[in-house]
Amino acid sequence: MASDIGLFLGQLLTKPHQVVALAPSSRALSAEMAATLDPAGGPVIELGAGTGRITQAILDRGIPAEKVHSIEMNPIFCDKLRADFPGLNVYQMSAGDVGDLEVEGAQAVVSGLPLLSMPYELQNAILTGTFKQVGTAGTYIQFTYGPKPPVKTEIREAMGLTWTTSRKIWGNLPPARVYRFSCPGS
Repeated sequence: MASDIGLFLGQLLTKPHQVVALAPSSRALSAEMAATLDPAGGPVIELGAGTGRITQAILDRGIPAEKVHSIEMNPIFCDKLRADFPGLNVYQMSAGDVGDLEVEGAQAVVSGLPLLSMPYELQNAILTGTFKQVGTAGTYIQFTYGPKPPVKTEIREAMGLTWTTSRKIWGNLPPARVYRFSCPGS
């Protein structure tokens, strides 16, 4: 864990445009992100896997590594994910291309991305691609530090998204909530 923080901080300093969080996700936040995943369900796609904190929670939930598809832009983080999680499918690519990933029957897309800081076009590509992957039965799971939903209002309305919100997770820096979005009309 100490090496994760060191690696994270090093990448934050050298690639601040890619790493914008203050610290890796806490165990409490990571567990909440994975809490509704079904070990007997379809594959899980992870966006912004970073040092693998949420990845570990997905695996701890009982999802086999072979059914987890992690997208990460940072090559150092990709190397760490491959080393730490044998069998994990790691893709060094933009989350905006999630819809192009060849994964069948995904149950959820779990995102550790700073969605609110992204431009409309990228956020829209992520959400459109997500629901192309998970359809009407799947979910998009995203955390946020703020009091409002982490998906732009225009996108939520255009896609007809519905959502649930977790309790506040005080054991994270800063405290966060997890949103689970569905798209009944996708």
